[in-house]
Amino acid sequence: MESAFKIEGLNAFYGEKQALKAIDMEIPRKMVTAIIGPSGCGKSTFIRCLNRMNDLIPGFRVSGRVFYQGKDIYSKDVDVIEIRRRIGMVFQKPNPFPKSIYENVAYGLRIQGMRDRKRMDEIVEESLKKAALWEEVKDRLHTSALNLSGGQQQRLCIARALAVKPEVILFDEPCSALDPVATAKIEDLIDELKRDYTVVIVTHNMQQAARVSEFTGFFMLGELVEFDRTEKIFTNPSSKVTEDYITGRFG
Repeated sequence: MESAFKIEGLNAFYGEKQALKAIDMEIPRKMVTAIIGPSGCGKSTFIRCLNRMNDLIPGFRVSGRVFYQGKDIYSKDVDVIEIRRRIGMVFQKPNPFPKSIYENVAYGLRIQGMRDRKRMDEIVEESLKKAALWEEVKDRLHTSALNLSGGQQQRLCIARALAVKPEVILFDEPCSALDPVATAKIEDLIDELKRDYTVVIVTHNMQQAARVSEFTGFFMLGELVEFDRTEKIFTNPSSKVTEDYITGRFG
């Protein structure tokens, strides 16, 4: 099994507060890895370390190493913009820009300097198709993205992430603001995406983790308690703490 990420001794701090403690983990390529655990256990901090989103937070610092395809993304010579292009992110609440549907998806391409309108049209269509949104919006691409439903907005944000041709997509609780029908669509989409992308999803919904992922990491108080195949985590966990969490005895 080929790894996309290899994480060694990762510690993360917000000022004096330590959010992650000595995380060692390998995330497999072109599979879905779920990150579960109670609120405040470091799940979001962890996935934001994978594309250096936490760098934007004053007082944040890390130690340890995060290798992506063999290169430590925290080494001095890394282009952080390029890291964030290759490792895309979809957030908890849909956050479309107050622009048209088309311009939301084309945004990253314009930033990269693309001027070829025909090519841009192709990528916008392809990204919306990959995000299972094209059929719903193809006749109103130039209307405001803010008119879409919450579930459609979230799929638009996925299309926006896909347009710049990432290799990894990080999802930070992408369904927590959505209804069950919209959630099912996002889950189906995640299942499709793993053919072409490495996917890491933070979720507080254990059933969702069991449905969508091949591997699961269980975090508790900033520590990685257990990481294994999802089936094993949910049916025969090695740790009593994992078992207690999954069976609802706490958390």
